[in-house]
Amino acid sequence: MFVDIATVQVKAGDGGNGAVSFRHEMYVDHGGPDGGDGGRGGDVIFIADPNTNTLVDFRFKPELKSERGESGGKRRKHGKNGHDLLVSVPIGTVIRRDGEIIADLTEAGHKTVIAKGGDGGFGNAHFKSSVRQTPRVAEKGEVGDEFELNLELKLIADVGLLGKPNAGKSTFLSVVSNAKPEIANYEFTTLTPHLGVADIDNTTLLIADIPGIIEGAAEGKGLGHEFLRHVERTGALLHLIDSYTDDVAKTYKIIRSELELHDPALATRPEVVALTKVEGLDDEIVADLIKQLKKVVPKDTEIFAISSLAGTELVPVLRKLRAVVDEQKTKKAAVEAENDSEKTVFTLDTPELAWKVHKLEDGTFKVTGHKIEKFARRTDFEDYHGRQRLRDIMKKMGIAHELNRKGIEPASKIKFGRNEATITFTEQED
Repeated sequence: MFVDIATVQVKAGDGGNGAVSFRHEMYVDHGGPDGGDGGRGGDVIFIADPNTNTLVDFRFKPELKSERGESGGKRRKHGKNGHDLLVSVPIGTVIRRDGEIIADLTEAGHKTVIAKGGDGGFGNAHFKSSVRQTPRVAEKGEVGDEFELNLELKLIADVGLLGKPNAGKSTFLSVVSNAKPEIANYEFTTLTPHLGVADIDNTTLLIADIPGIIEGAAEGKGLGHEFLRHVERTGALLHLIDSYTDDVAKTYKIIRSELELHDPALATRPEVVALTKVEGLDDEIVADLIKQLKKVVPKDTEIFAISSLAGTELVPVLRKLRAVVDEQKTKKAAVEAENDSEKTVFTLDTPELAWKVHKLEDGTFKVTGHKIEKFARRTDFEDYHGRQRLRDIMKKMGIAHELNRKGIEPASKIKFGRNEATITFTEQED
């Protein structure tokens, strides 16, 4: 089954908790802290796999979850890190989160970390110092990333075959390549895109057969609208028109219009036009059809008259496509090289330790900032020693001074970023 869109839920592993532990050995009085750190949670990593060509697996496995890290133990035992989850997707998969593209896997073996596992929390052995001989605080492991993803497959091919249903696209592909699409004398024989490799002059062309497009496809009519996305990545277009069509010029304009409605950039994509099924037509009729097409196709577009069954003009068409694709690759390489040379290196103006304090309408104070929010996520708010450590960090970072300046009261609540847990500004131990 060919599936080119899917929705999945990803969950990276949570980090393991740090341990609170003290040495208990014979003849050793007052053993020091020896609680180990928690292990890191596993990442969710997507990889472009050339042996995968559909997103169908995600229909049956809509949740992707990596392993959490283990908690730390006694004797400074470090918790085991969670295993990463490697997810194979087809080459050409676009990954979106909340509508924004976060990854576009266009090359075989291309890897990207989609969801990061949480860091493990420090055990109390980590907090021993000359003034704190018996720390009773340990950190919680951070929560791993969790969110919904939308996956979309856009086939990557040198050439995309375009045309109305029954224009001869599948027959052409089956003759010039190793592909075996279904072929029959009725519309919408092709229900899914097919890829084929055509050999020409010691080189190859990867050709994609797109299901037939009808008028209104860009608005959802017929089948072609579901697969127009697969045309977006092709280097060139081969537009096939059935020579037995009543009006070849009108047919050409319909398909071009649907392309432009789907994506205006496709209107500028290099194109080759070919009349199909000419084996039973007189030369005069073929010449007249080409004359009609020349009135509507762009000036520099080359028009061929081919017969897939008889093998007429197939090699010249493939050679022309090869030349167009090579020219496009050269232009693309030149543009990328120019863009690379113009890239500017930016540095972050805001250091990692930056933070802000906001007073909310209900009197609660909200503290934001990468570093302080990270400390808060790793704090056990149920533990007095953990809360006290967080207050000490706020004092060292200058946050406590800013809270005082904004008029905070001893019993006022403080929250950190999106963390719903709160602490009071000061607290007396029971």
